[in-house]
Amino acid sequence: MGDEEMNGGAGSMDSMESRWVFQDEDESEIDEDEDEDQHRTTVMDSEDDEDDDNAEQRLIRTGPRIDSFDVEALEVPGALRNEYEDYSLGRKLVIAFQTLGVVFGDVGTSPLYTFSVMFSKAPINGNEDVLGALSLVLYTLILIPLLKYVLVVLWANDDGEGGTFALYSLICRHAKVSLLPNQLPSDARISSFRLKVPSPELERSLKIKERLEASLTLKKLLLMLVLAGTSMVIADGVVTPAMSVVSAVGGLKVGVEAINQDQVVMISVAFLIILFSVQKFGTSKVGLAVGPALFIWFCSLGGIGIYNIVQYDSSVLRAFNPIHIYYFFKRNSTKAWYSLGGCLLCATGSEAMFADLCYFSVRSVQLTFVCLVLPCLMLGYLGQAAYLMENPSGADQAFFSSIPIGAFWPVFLIANIAALIASRAMTTATFSCIKQSMALGCFPRLKIIHTSRKFMGQIYIPVVNWFLLVVCLVSICSISSIDEIGNAYVLWSVGDGSWIILVFAIIMFFIMFIWNYGSKLKYETEVKQKLSMDLMRQLGSNLGTIRAPGIGLLYNELVKGIPAIFGHFLTTLPAVHSMVIFVCIKYVPVPVVPQSERFLFRRVCPKSYHIFRCIARYGYKDVRKESHQTFEQLLIESLEKFIRREAQERSLESDGDDGDTDSEDESSCSRVLIAPNGSVYSLGVPLLAEHKESSKPISEASTSDEVRSVPPTDPEISDAEQSIERELSFIRKAKESGVVYLLGHGDIRARKDSWFIKKLIINYFYAFLRKNCRRGIANLSVPHSHLMQVGMTYMV
Repeated sequence: MGDEEMNGGAGSMDSMESRWVFQDEDESEIDEDEDEDQHRTTVMDSEDDEDDDNAEQRLIRTGPRIDSFDVEALEVPGALRNEYEDYSLGRKLVIAFQTLGVVFGDVGTSPLYTFSVMFSKAPINGNEDVLGALSLVLYTLILIPLLKYVLVVLWANDDGEGGTFALYSLICRHAKVSLLPNQLPSDARISSFRLKVPSPELERSLKIKERLEASLTLKKLLLMLVLAGTSMVIADGVVTPAMSVVSAVGGLKVGVEAINQDQVVMISVAFLIILFSVQKFGTSKVGLAVGPALFIWFCSLGGIGIYNIVQYDSSVLRAFNPIHIYYFFKRNSTKAWYSLGGCLLCATGSEAMFADLCYFSVRSVQLTFVCLVLPCLMLGYLGQAAYLMENPSGADQAFFSSIPIGAFWPVFLIANIAALIASRAMTTATFSCIKQSMALGCFPRLKIIHTSRKFMGQIYIPVVNWFLLVVCLVSICSISSIDEIGNAYVLWSVGDGSWIILVFAIIMFFIMFIWNYGSKLKYETEVKQKLSMDLMRQLGSNLGTIRAPGIGLLYNELVKGIPAIFGHFLTTLPAVHSMVIFVCIKYVPVPVVPQSERFLFRRVCPKSYHIFRCIARYGYKDVRKESHQTFEQLLIESLEKFIRREAQERSLESDGDDGDTDSEDESSCSRVLIAPNGSVYSLGVPLLAEHKESSKPISEASTSDEVRSVPPTDPEISDAEQSIERELSFIRKAKESGVVYLLGHGDIRARKDSWFIKKLIINYFYAFLRKNCRRGIANLSVPHSHLMQVGMTYMV
């Protein structure tokens, strides 16, 4: 994929061994505004301009192919790329059982209301209408859940992650379409990127890739489509509980004549409050507990269907002939088109199979749907249609009216339990979508609770949970009829009840759009106002102030350059720490980043300044639950590895020079390296340019890059080792003095000459979201005594 392809040459990066690759100068990640002398120490400048093969290259080693999750996940044995691949058949069956309670509850309870809504739009005028509606439902189940999702969409996952933003992250990984300009070429060297080598299939998509990367309009359009799709999935998380619970409780009107619709609504409200209250107990616990209930529900659905087919009319099997769909539209014309909205209800919740994929494996979802869910659903609809062939007046409560009298109350109980479980399917899908959108910079940061120590994708978002409950209750109380709630799937029925859900979807869309727009403006402004290296040179190693013992971790969003907020700290505080590390928490478009490749370091200034940059990279599925002490320990250990690797590069350079500084001899001399796997490599190009005492390296590499060289014979190596120990000792003493988190709260305001709409969005809407969102540092639980905050406002 152009500059982002890995030069190592292998396809999927599944090997556990490290590999050495050469990186061309055009992939260099050196800041253009940083010291030019430092730049020269990290790039191999060949004096022979005619030799293109050796010109401006440097040695890069990719990290080990370990795909562990985060600190907590390291405690889980075998927490590799896919948690489910190595399970036994028995364990896979248990997981498939859990999918009933988490994934298929929504689509599984659709027989409660599908025919009722369809025949409210196109009343039954004969048996042909029943056959036509049944044929529509059967082929909708075949086309949408089975063919579209089970056989196609589920395979388009991002390393086990499903949902709209998972697909968007895949596109961002293979094409430069992200609107947030914080991408680095080093991101493509994360082992979980898994970019493939060129192939005819990839070459065919190259034109689309180039078109996307070259057009800002297409990038924005792609983002709008992603935001729109996600907002609709979230809105579906409101429709589904309302539809399922109201329709299930509505069965009371069949069993008890004294029950009216107002009482059905009140009971539904109570059930929904209980449902959203138990959401915090987690997917695995709830899924395993309610899996048996859903299993009984599907078996009951299939059993009642078989009974009704035998009891009433087996000719409903003719509905598998799609010609009856044609007859249905011919007989009902416009009404048939209106009934399509009700027909789609039979497939509602199908998107949960993809959005909830992070909770389970592809195989478990496919196995459960094909072997149990689809057959039972079809039998259920066939049975209802057989009943309606002889009892067309029961269409308003087709499911409960078709239940045999002796089995009514047990089935009613199971139906209500199944409806409550079904309501969780889209709620858990909503949690997954919002977490992905947060990681990719399209949603305000919220508190996320991980409900399972074994499966990192199982999460609970309290704010979203209670917000969905409120909107759901408002919808039920405002639209009490199941037919009106069903209008949410028919765009021309907005005025009949679906306007609440549409408004909710629009609100979610604008929240995501405003957050992405404001974040992009803020980042671009910080890039423009970053401090220059000339200013840092003028200040000197003391930075124009007093350097107090200790380490200051300055959090900012820049991946390059010195943030302007640092200058604000220098002018505001009486002293600055003896060691300063600019920490950037960055999410990359991959599900997980291996712990060994988490931190990326670089020297920002000459060695005497003791200033570094650290980019902590996370995938959108990674769990950030480590304490601040653990984070500090990991960061310091990674910094020490970086310093040792930097010194090893110097020793390799001096060892190859053999005391001769002639550039032609240096270009032709041979280098011998021993990689961690024991292989010996001979290099025909110098590893680094000639090291000058006045220049300091700012090489950037993953902290897993450890190189063993053939022991050099240079008598000056002892001085180099002493220099390393002095710097490491300096770091340890600074760590002992204490670590302080320097938080710069950079807010943005629209300029006075800006358009009114921009002022409204930035000064009010985005400011409100930013004020009420969760701070990025909150995940580390840092004590207030270790925090130091400075505010700064940017005009955009």
